Amino acid sequence: MSYFFSSESVSEGHPDKVCDAISDGILDAIFKKDTNARVACETFVTTGLVLVGGEITTDAYIEVQDIVRDIVRRIGYTKAEYKFDSESCSVLNAIHSQSPDIAMGVDTGGAGDQGIMFGYACDQTPELMPMPIMYAHKLMKKLTQIRKKNNGLMPYLRPDSKSQVTIEYDENNKPLRVDTVVISTQHDANIKQSTIKRDVIEHVIKKAIPEKYIDKKTKFFVNPTGKFEIGGPHGDSGLTGRKIIVDTYGGWAPHGGGAFSGKDPSKVDRSATYAARHIAKNIVAAKLAKECLVQLAYAIGVAEPVSIFVDTKRTGVIPDTEISKMIIKEVDLTPNGIIKRLKLRAPIYEATSAYGHFGRNEFSWEQLNLVTKFKKYK
Repeated sequence: MSYFFSSESVSEGHPDKVCDAISDGILDAIFKKDTNARVACETFVTTGLVLVGGEITTDAYIEVQDIVRDIVRRIGYTKAEYKFDSESCSVLNAIHSQSPDIAMGVDTGGAGDQGIMFGYACDQTPELMPMPIMYAHKLMKKLTQIRKKNNGLMPYLRPDSKSQVTIEYDENNKPLRVDTVVISTQHDANIKQSTIKRDVIEHVIKKAIPEKYIDKKTKFFVNPTGKFEIGGPHGDSGLTGRKIIVDTYGGWAPHGGGAFSGKDPSKVDRSATYAARHIAKNIVAAKLAKECLVQLAYAIGVAEPVSIFVDTKRTGVIPDTEISKMIIKEVDLTPNGIIKRLKLRAPIYEATSAYGHFGRNEFSWEQLNLVTKFKKYK
């Protein structure tokens, strides 16, 4: 029997993603001056307001207000009619230093907190990611590209948008077809719903999703409420770290619970999740399994993970316990080891804040540089 699975994505103009971009933008600005900084930056946005807070320990000086306004401007909130724009929004700064109780454990190379982190990979797509989340991201990227090109193709687009993709699978977990696509995009006033739907189907959906997966039964829902003029931080308040399922695997694989944006890599919420994805992707690429879930667990102040769990869903060519032993032998999973291997003390983070942290080859944790090592265990 076939079954259906859905995942969603949101654009960089979504209120929560505005917050993720600001938090990561501040992290990047600090890392350009101080790569040893401790950063845990949180952002809240609403009508006409950006509130930045959190715990940051650094000798570097950055101009928070300038960084915030630049990011909001690049996202596309540049008009007063949006009720939230880069020039007029208030920016409040409530940042203070990291707790010395936490620093005491991190200074010795230990994890910045306890927690569980998951990494996943499968052979559904060339990116070794689940298909629903990859196509949901591609739709949002395409819509944003059209909006930012400003070439007259869809001049009525505004920054806030969301997508959702439902894939039909066969009993062997093979993707068969796209069953449903949902896109809601913010738009200017006095634009006909029929125009928006036509343009989105022709210029976004059919460009982002391969024709072979779309058939006569595929359903398209574009702005299904009929209107989406009010959006962004004026339509809904936003908060850093509220889109963790969008950031990872779209619900196909578990999430440990920790958010990523605004955190330096001493926080294993971020760095160990990247490491787990790196390992899982290389296991699948090495043909040790068709899919692979890796769980890591840490204790605050302790360098080595307290547990490593592997589940290949019975697709592994060797037992999962043997893969776990391979990981322990071949990969340094201490925070310092992860940071060094994946080159995480660098200003790379704002780029991760929208369209997913995984399945994008520009990031070090997506490299297939462990495949040769892992293939020895086949």
